[in-house]
Amino acid sequence: MERPEDMKDGKLITLGIETSCDETAAAVVADGREALSNVIASQVSVHEAFGGVVPEIASRHHLKNINLIIERAMAESSVTPGEIDLIGVTWGPGLVGALLIGVATAKAFSFAWGKPLIGVNHIMGHISANYLAHSELAPPFISLVVSGGHTSIVEVTGYNECRLLGKTRDDAAGEAYDKVARVLGLGYPGGPAIDEAAKSGNPRAVAFKRVFLEKGSFDFSFSGTKTGVMNHLNTERQAGREVNVNDVAASFQLAVLEVIVSKAVNAAVQMKRGKLALAGGVAANSLLRKMLAEECGRQGITLFCPPPVLCTDNAAMIGCAAHYRHLAGGRDGLDLDACANLGL
Repeated sequence: MERPEDMKDGKLITLGIETSCDETAAAVVADGREALSNVIASQVSVHEAFGGVVPEIASRHHLKNINLIIERAMAESSVTPGEIDLIGVTWGPGLVGALLIGVATAKAFSFAWGKPLIGVNHIMGHISANYLAHSELAPPFISLVVSGGHTSIVEVTGYNECRLLGKTRDDAAGEAYDKVARVLGLGYPGGPAIDEAAKSGNPRAVAFKRVFLEKGSFDFSFSGTKTGVMNHLNTERQAGREVNVNDVAASFQLAVLEVIVSKAVNAAVQMKRGKLALAGGVAANSLLRKMLAEECGRQGITLFCPPPVLCTDNAAMIGCAAHYRHLAGGRDGLDLDACANLGL
């Protein structure tokens, strides 16, 4: 493939923008693999009082922060608008109001600067975070995407091509973590809270059900495990017995992660892919990383994990994904719109 004419000194410079949920993020990425800046404004403290993300509040904070975050990302990268070659933005899936802020902003900069606009699928962005962290990684491979809104197993056959092998049929793992953390009184966000509490608990204290679904399925279902936690708490409290929160957190986490790890590694084995890449917010979970590393080691599979800053929603991953879509000839017009339920 010929190198695009807008390559400067061998580097294609991308401005990435991400506003799919409650992080306002902007980044400048060189050649799809080097983050020159990666700025994230978190809204965790804003939504903590509500126990979860409030879409309207998230949108208002994106509107307030987006231009400041882009200015900071540009300043930290020492890149001028004239040196930007393209603009990548998440257009789905996510909260539609939040997505609209990012998409509208990206279109405005694309028009004002005369730069190509590249819409990016948020899930492909999470997968692409691994390219930033591991220069040697290239398709094909299997990716496990675990976040607040998604739990999916994806066969990545090219930088812009993939096949969905399995997805959640109800609650994503991150959603289940948040709901269980709430009933345990551990606060928001639930993922880090349960991960930390579980370190002091007995993961075999409570036998919560492992839901594998029908034989051979790579889909997930965590609503039953979540309900099992609530039923256990109600039973113990009605009987007047004290609940060991750390034990419950550890037992719940192990029940969820045993299913996730088993299905992800089995997918890599069955598809004959020797590489497995972890992605998404829950990818920062310490036990998940440990269990995957151990099982991949037993199966002779190479595991790739991005650092925590690239696990959460960020714009560097969007810039990376936009880079590869641009190289393949992808480009969007100013009619690009947000798509809350965008599929792979």
